[in-house]
Amino acid sequence: MIKKDDAEKAIRYLCHEWEKEKGVRFGPTDHPSFSESMLRKPVEAVLFDMDGLLIDTESAYIHALQDTARDLKIEMTLEFCHSMIGISGRECDVMIQNFYGAGFRIDQFRERFSGHARRRLENHLPVKPGAVEMLDFLEGRGLRLAVATGSGRITAERHLGRAGLIDRFAAVATRDDVENAKPAPDVYLEAARRLGVAPERCIAFEDSNVGLTAAHAAGTMAFMVPDILPPLPEVRAKCLRVFDDLHAARLMLEESL
Repeated sequence: MIKKDDAEKAIRYLCHEWEKEKGVRFGPTDHPSFSESMLRKPVEAVLFDMDGLLIDTESAYIHALQDTARDLKIEMTLEFCHSMIGISGRECDVMIQNFYGAGFRIDQFRERFSGHARRRLENHLPVKPGAVEMLDFLEGRGLRLAVATGSGRITAERHLGRAGLIDRFAAVATRDDVENAKPAPDVYLEAARRLGVAPERCIAFEDSNVGLTAAHAAGTMAFMVPDILPPLPEVRAKCLRVFDDLHAARLMLEESL
């Protein structure tokens, strides 16, 4: 059984292995401190994760994972579900396959999971508190906006459309558009490229440890608005600041932009 500490170790391992493979280390000295200069101006664009940051989908996914486990009469702890937060569907499939062994029918699991998730989200796709107000404010400042999500293209467009947000963004970069998933920076680099803005002139908002690692690695000015899991200490060190919600983040930007 995976315990809370084990779930945190899985997230740390994923982030640290990517950093080790690329020969990079990111620490608290990479960004100026909040008290000195929080934003490296000029800020030209803002990049958003989708699940758990703009749209309240993560809890539905976790319920769908556990519904599927009950269908198949297997045990899947909440901690194991939490270890997959911020990780793309393809990589989650690999984690599940490795956890249950070579003989496990991941295709059967994925089919049932997709059905449960669809039923939970088809009638109600709640936008996270402060998201609409944040987008209104940023548009009023003339900043370009993009989504950088670990979800696939079909899912991203469906969810953003159903939530009434898709027209708010000049670009949507997805897991299907890049070679490497988060915590690699690829999707953030792609989102910035599609906007025609250098990553270092982009603010990024993330809710997960894996996603924040990706945003930071891309060279953006990264902020975290945790959804289900709090930031790990080493991930907190990569954030310019951690906020309770997007309302609080907007109030900070109103003073800084």
